[in-house]
Amino acid sequence: MKNKNLWRIVLPLVILAVLGGIWFFKNKPKDMTEQAKPPVNADFALHAKSIDLEKLKSYGLPIMIDFGADSCPPCREMAPILREVNAEYQGRVIVVYGDVGRYPKLAESFPLEVIPTQFFFTKDGKPYAPQNPQKLRMQQFLSKDTGEHVLTAHQGYLGKKQMLEVFAEMGVPDVK
Repeated sequence: MKNKNLWRIVLPLVILAVLGGIWFFKNKPKDMTEQAKPPVNADFALHAKSIDLEKLKSYGLPIMIDFGADSCPPCREMAPILREVNAEYQGRVIVVYGDVGRYPKLAESFPLEVIPTQFFFTKDGKPYAPQNPQKLRMQQFLSKDTGEHVLTAHQGYLGKKQMLEVFAEMGVPDVK
């Protein structure tokens, strides 16, 4: 009789523990390495272990490359925005995130000073030239030899509203 009463208590507790564990693992916070949904083209994946800029430029789409790290609070704050924008604008803009904490060589060919930093290229593969760089807090890099505009960057946190302003100025149609 005592064993029967014990099982009436233990069995529901075990079932609750299993259900609680399932709920926890299904609802745990996503880290920056997870994506909202897989891209149609592997080259359009948000998270990059390597960046072939020439290949990305060959698609004829505007490009935004964001360098950050999981250990960086503003980068973690941008992570859901990047996932959302990458999913929403798939096929209109290439959005790439490079974790320089995990893959430091990703940024070797970029003048990366702080993280997060975003670099922008037009659909023609040229560096984005904002109409008002000061308003968008953009930095334009020129070649020391030729004076040619070679890169455009935004340093620091970039919110979705400002990101979409840049995309609109680059001629990207809105998702709506």
